[in-house]
Amino acid sequence: MKKIYQNLIVILLVLAPAFLSAQPWVQNDAIFNPGGIPSLSFSQPRFADLDNDGDPDMIIGNINDKPFYMENVGTPETPQFAPGEDYFEGISYIDAEVAIFADLDNDGDLDMITGGYTGLHFFENTGDGTNPQFEEQAGFFTILAGINYPVPDLADVDDDGDLDLVIGLSEDGQVKIYENTGTADAAAFSEADVTEIGDVGLYAYPCFADLDNDGDTDLLVGRDGFGFRYYENTGTPSNAVWTYIQTAFEGMGNETYWNSPDLIDLNGNGTQDLIFGTASGPLVYYVNTGTPELAEWQLNESLFGGVIDVGGASNPVFVDYDGDGDLDMFTGTQMGDIKYFGNTGTVYSPIWNEQSDAFTSLKHSIYSDVAIGDLNDDGRMDAVVGDLSGNLFYHQNTGLGFNYIASTFAGFSFGGWSSPYLIDIDSDEDLDLVVGAESGQIHFIENQGDSQNAVWVQVPNYFGSIDVGSNAVPTFADLDFDGDMDMAVGNVSGNVKYFKHEGGNWVAYNLIMAGVSGGQNTSPGFGDLDGDGDADLTLGNYDGTFNYFQNMEIVVGLQPKSETKTEVVKLFPNPFKDHLNVILTENAGQLKYLKIMNAEGQVIFTRDYSSAQAYSSFSLSLDFLPAGLYVVELGTEKQMIRQRIVKR
Repeated sequence: MKKIYQNLIVILLVLAPAFLSAQPWVQNDAIFNPGGIPSLSFSQPRFADLDNDGDPDMIIGNINDKPFYMENVGTPETPQFAPGEDYFEGISYIDAEVAIFADLDNDGDLDMITGGYTGLHFFENTGDGTNPQFEEQAGFFTILAGINYPVPDLADVDDDGDLDLVIGLSEDGQVKIYENTGTADAAAFSEADVTEIGDVGLYAYPCFADLDNDGDTDLLVGRDGFGFRYYENTGTPSNAVWTYIQTAFEGMGNETYWNSPDLIDLNGNGTQDLIFGTASGPLVYYVNTGTPELAEWQLNESLFGGVIDVGGASNPVFVDYDGDGDLDMFTGTQMGDIKYFGNTGTVYSPIWNEQSDAFTSLKHSIYSDVAIGDLNDDGRMDAVVGDLSGNLFYHQNTGLGFNYIASTFAGFSFGGWSSPYLIDIDSDEDLDLVVGAESGQIHFIENQGDSQNAVWVQVPNYFGSIDVGSNAVPTFADLDFDGDMDMAVGNVSGNVKYFKHEGGNWVAYNLIMAGVSGGQNTSPGFGDLDGDGDADLTLGNYDGTFNYFQNMEIVVGLQPKSETKTEVVKLFPNPFKDHLNVILTENAGQLKYLKIMNAEGQVIFTRDYSSAQAYSSFSLSLDFLPAGLYVVELGTEKQMIRQRIVKR
């Protein structure tokens, strides 16, 4: 039987680059939002009452997967969001990076209009107002043919009883309003009836709302750069005049980019609130504390913000405990409890749901730490617990609970604060045990039996003279993709030390953790929490919270949904110095263009490849770029691919 390991076994989805002297880590603690809101890359939240219960639900578009439905399980006055029905099964994310909802055919229920790599799409609601079912009506939109990533919204801007369409364009930042030249029952849009609002910068994200409560529709536009552009309708409900008001949203969205907004009365007080998504994923929420006629904005960091706090001395470990294909999280605590957070989200964006009741029997003393793995090959994950005493405690999973077997590790003690980790470090098809200790040293207990009948033997000096000072907490991942596991160790001072496994020796590479630091008693844990094929890093802290550092070294390109993802592009070396090499495989399709954007989302390099040979390889001279993090976007006839690169 194939063993399930505590650590994530990274599957190589792209060709491995050369081992880096410094890993490009980017901190994003919003992935541990206790409100259960996923932090989806390039998030685009939109609101609609899809279950017809009188409160607004949330639909989050993104670049990794189909739209994510979050049902409002609270009230119109006190919203609370939880994953709901999968209304979007079978819809590809290349068709639906953003989704908005309106009754476009005037039959009394909400239809879905999407924008994605493949353009605009109309999905008719063939269910009803309470149980929607979305079926694409191919060929409905004849406008904007060949335009990638249009961002739509709908409202009756000319007061004629049908819905008109606004589009933000990704290539040039134009915002255009298309008059509905059909009827309320049979909408029609034409390039002959277009009002151009202007250019807000690349990747314009528009939304309609009557923000000043004067009976006509105003327009808010997010963009790839910082902030927003607001256009007040200073005309009439039937004859709009779009006037740019620079001060309306001044100072908002200036710390994020690719801001994609929606305006909705989220707290039931009669004013329009602002919620917007960002490139890094976290949602931002501004409550309108003014009047329906004059907005005043107050940042709310509780509904979509904050981080999980277990009370003290958190030490995360990631494993697919429930067998649903994504990583769940265990942690010990200062009070000795073992906490379990099931991931009810996706492999790309976890949603943490605490379910700790089944693990109350695992508590022994204070300052607990836990390792999870199948120690007797019965298909159930067992637990090894360490704590302040320096001892180890084995709890066998019976399927009905955990059976403590005191004799298993009775002869082992490590002086103080034992921190266990289960891993098949000698590649003999059974789990061994690595234990950090208060002394700062790392100990190895080898399983010299087999996967069903363990025999535990301590091996002296397996980790040589490694000593991280005090309170060593080890974790493992194959960061360099060389086929063996390397080790990161936290310590009392908040540092993370990294040791590469080379020829049987453990060699320190401290630059790998450059820019990564935690608080007192930092406890690292590796796990691919963004589903891009490499190991991300989470730090547990003495205060009980978690810090997440996304690994930007390797990012899998975006491909159409399929059973297996295939390699489409390789960019190397990464980091690069002067030249970046590009290789596209036959899975990518004909290359159309390449763009490079800086960390602020500004396009700083673009090149047209429409006439280039398919499946080509070439080199770019980029010596003019300053050192830093960039996003490369390649558009082909089949898809769009985004990868992050680092210039030294």
